[in-house]
This record gives sequence, structure tokens and C-alpha cells, in this order.
Amino acid sequence: MSEAGGTPGGMTKATRRLVRVRIWLADHLRFNELQATLLWAAIIGFLGAWSSTLFKEATEWLHHLFTGFHEGEEIAGYVASFQKMDWWRRIAVPTVGGLLAGLTLVFGSRFKAKQNSTDYMEAVVVGDGNISTRVSLVKSISAWFSSASGASIGREGPLVQLSSLVASLVGRWFKFPLARKRQLVACGAAAGIASAYNAPIAGAFFVAEIVLGSVAMEAFGPLVISSVIATLTTRAHFGAEALYSAQVFNMHGNRELLLFLVLGISCGLGTPLFLQLMKGGEKVFSFLKLPVWGRLALGGLIVGLITVWRPEVAGNGRRLVYDVLHDHYSHAWVLLAIVVTFKLIATAATFGSGAVGGVFTPTLSAGAAFGYLFGMGASHLLPGWGLEPGAFGLIGMGAFLAAATGAPVMAIIMIFELTLNYQILMPVMLASVVSYYICRSLYPHSLYGEALKRKGAAAVAQHLATLKVGDLMTPDTGTLSPNATFGEVARAFLQSRHEFLHIVHDQRFLGVVSLHDIKPYLDQPELESLLIARDVMRDDFTRLQPDQTMNEALELFGQAEAERLPVTAITGELLGAVAKTDVLLFLAGKPKRNTVAA
Repeated sequence: MSEAGGTPGGMTKATRRLVRVRIWLADHLRFNELQATLLWAAIIGFLGAWSSTLFKEATEWLHHLFTGFHEGEEIAGYVASFQKMDWWRRIAVPTVGGLLAGLTLVFGSRFKAKQNSTDYMEAVVVGDGNISTRVSLVKSISAWFSSASGASIGREGPLVQLSSLVASLVGRWFKFPLARKRQLVACGAAAGIASAYNAPIAGAFFVAEIVLGSVAMEAFGPLVISSVIATLTTRAHFGAEALYSAQVFNMHGNRELLLFLVLGISCGLGTPLFLQLMKGGEKVFSFLKLPVWGRLALGGLIVGLITVWRPEVAGNGRRLVYDVLHDHYSHAWVLLAIVVTFKLIATAATFGSGAVGGVFTPTLSAGAAFGYLFGMGASHLLPGWGLEPGAFGLIGMGAFLAAATGAPVMAIIMIFELTLNYQILMPVMLASVVSYYICRSLYPHSLYGEALKRKGAAAVAQHLATLKVGDLMTPDTGTLSPNATFGEVARAFLQSRHEFLHIVHDQRFLGVVSLHDIKPYLDQPELESLLIARDVMRDDFTRLQPDQTMNEALELFGQAEAERLPVTAITGELLGAVAKTDVLLFLAGKPKRNTVAA
């Protein structure tokens, strides 16, 4: 047979050219597993942003159905809707919303999560990257009813849940190993936060600090990619304006830093009271021994009764933050104190009733009001300093958030991204760090640390720390017989993205064939019908054992300079393969014991 048609056991000219292209790409592009993870992170960011966008649009539609009013201007939000409603509808809407949210959870309780986690923090920190689809949808629908009816709770909970669910489904669909699935779910969580607050950097740091407890680039890099893509996608739909746009505040002297320091101390002392209030709300509702639907309906009723007098407590608290930053309470500090007091009560009632959602935005509103009141008091005591209470509101948001979440870096970046105000960066850094340390010394539990502790994160973290190479291993489908012809070897490389193919005989691992080892023979077609895989095989290739630790595996990867190593039994049987990226992601994203126990 001619060369054009292919020699027996050899290749056609077209196949030979494709193999040369494959080798050139391997030499020049070096597309490894980590780069593939970045690509998947971008896809997760895009899909996560759209899941968040759809939830927001669905919530606005349901809010119109409940109240008869559209959310209208984004800033006015639910507060404007409640101000327009009759008193009895202000009571009825949150109560009915809570009832429907509770009935949804009751209906969804028949869906057991089996071995899958039910939320993103469990999936990343406490689980294996698998999130229950049915349970997640039930929780999101419940949050949909609560959010649309004006419950005093944030939307970031369901947004992150849905985005993380999308990531989990992608990981399961493509059968990624444990470390990769956990990383993708973390990317989904980052995308959810970024799309909720238009804050890509803070979204990445939220997951890195609170969920993963690590800013190692192997784990942090994909979070950044996912957050950026999610933010760009969200901005294309909703616009690129800062979520809490406010006037630019300027420092009038370094002496103001002393006041910001005092504000940080005050927030550090006040945040434990806020956290205990949330925890107290849970205890009160658990003491009532009501069914789930009864608890959520009662929580909605409490919110509704408060809105009859003060409709400003409706929703997640964004309107309150906006009014504070735009000095709408400049001559009504008593009114602000009343509003924020009832807002805290409404949040505690909603949170304590077991409503699905987040307390991120309510925490921001509490910090903004606290800081603004502090700033008003300071401006009256020091009238000649030219103090701006709105600036103290911004600093209070950051300090309160840093102390409540236990993530000061995330809080600092979040405030900057929410306002795009560079001038407040140094003061918020000072106040946030001080607030964080004081709060931790008085109250060692953070907002999310408590949740993870209840889920048994410390025990699971200890279990994850003992995982071996065999736990990250995936089945190896890229194997060849030692008697495979040269043409079969070449065509196998065209179908594989790896640079090494494993040679197996009777399930025993014999060695590998490298993509670059076949390069010299491409110009010798007369040898193609004579060569077999055994002739170009390396039999001294590094291999792993299933009982080796991750650190031992990483050391062997350094010696082999390979992106993927085979895992063999003591008898030599090929069990699977492990990618270097999965080991790095596991080591970088492994939860620290002191983090989950916080």
C-alpha cells in the first residue's frame, strides 16, 4: 500500500501532519491541567452569573405579583413598594411569603440529600464537591418566596447556592476528581458573590478567606477568573455602576484616623452583640416548637407588623445603606436609631425563623447605620473638624463586616468595590483590622464559622487531612497494549490531551510512551510498520502508590516533571492516574482546622 493510503500499522500523510501539529501545540502552548481549570472557572463564572440574573428577575416578578408594584428604581426597592401598600397588605405579604417558603421546605424535606451536600460551604469545606440538585432547588425556591415578600434577609444566599449548584453539576457531568469538583464549587460561590454585589475581587476573597481558608494561587487564581467573568456578565445585563454609589469623601487630616480607630474599636465591641442577636433569634424560635411553615410564617408576620410603622425594614437593607450614605438622616438621627433597631429585630426574626437567605447585606446596613450615628456624634462634639458622617457610615460597613464574617481582607476590598471610593481605603483598612481583632478576642465565633461548626466541619477537615493519593485517583482510559502499532500510538495521542500514554499488559503497568518520543520516527515511514509501543516505551517512569500522602505525591511530581502520574498497586496493577493540578488544588484548598472551628 502506498504511503498516501497508509502503510500497514502506519499512518497516512494527513495523520502524520496532525501528529506534528499535536507535538507543536504541546511544545508551544503547554496547555496543562491548571490551565484547563482556569478555563472551567471562566465557564462557571458565566453560567453562575446567569443563574443569579435569572433568580433576580424571577424575584422581581414575584414581588410584583405579591405587592402589585414593580421593584422600580433599584435603590428604592421593596421599601418603596411597602410604603405604597395599605397597612393590612404590609402585614399579609411577608406572612404569606413566609408561609409559602416554609411549605416549600416541608415539601422538599422528602428529598434526601443522600451523600451530596445541601449547600456550597458544605460542598467545599465539609463535602466532596457534590451538591444535591433537588435540595438546592427547594432551598432556592423557599428563598425566592422569602426575598420577594420583603423578608429582612439578603439575596446572596440563593444566588451563591444556585451558582455553586451549576458548578457542582458541571463537575459531576464531566466526572472530575474530588479536588477539582471542590475547586469548581468554590468558583461557583465566588461567581455568586461577585454577581450579587458587582464586586469581583471581594467575591474571590470571600471564598478564599471564609470558605477555603487559603489564598494560594493554585486555588485563588480560578476564583479570580470566575469572579471577573461573572461580574462582566452581570454588568452586561444590569450595568456597571457601583452598588452603593455615594459622594466622594475626603479626609481633612490625619487626626481623623484617630476617630476611625475609635470607630473600629466600637464596631469590634458591637459586632458580638449583633451575632448574639442572630443566635438569640434562632433560640427563641426553636423554643416555640412550631413546625417549619409555622416558624417562617411567624417570622414574616413579625416583619409585616414592623413595616406597618416603619416600612424601611422591608427587604435586605440596601435602601437603608443608600439613605445613610446620601445623608438622608442628617437631621434625623433619632429616626435612624429607631429604624436600625427595628431592622435588627426584623433580621433576627427572619434569620431565627429559619428563612433561607443571607445576612451579608443586613450586616452591611447595620454597620452603615452604626458608623453614621458614630459620625454624627463625633461631628457634634468636634464641629471644627469638618467631619462627614457618611464617611463614617462607609467605614462602619467595613468594620462591621470584617468582624462579623472573620474576613477583614474581603471586607476591605468589598467596601472599595461597592463604592469605588479610593479615599476611604486607608481608614477602612485601619478600622476593619482593629474591629476584627477585638471581636475575635471577645467572641471567637464568626457568622459563617458557626454554620460550618454545626455541619461538623472540624471533623471532616481532619478526615480530609488524612486522604491519600487513592482518594484523588481517577480511572485511566488512555492506555495502550505494548504491542500497539506505531500508527495506533500516534492516533491515540490525537485522541488524548495528555503527553504520556500508559502501557498496560494484563492490567499491569509496564511504562509510558511520550508524545515527544515518537517525534523522530515521523519522518521515517519505512519504520512505522515495524515499530510497536514497546519499542518507544519508557519503563522507568515514576509511579504513585494509593496509600501515599499528598505531600509525598507532590515531591514525586517534582522529580518526574510530569503533569500526570500513574497509580499502581504493590503488585504492579494499574489502578488509575492522578493529575498534579489536583494535588495542588487539594493542598491549597484543604480546610485548616483553626478556620473551620472558628
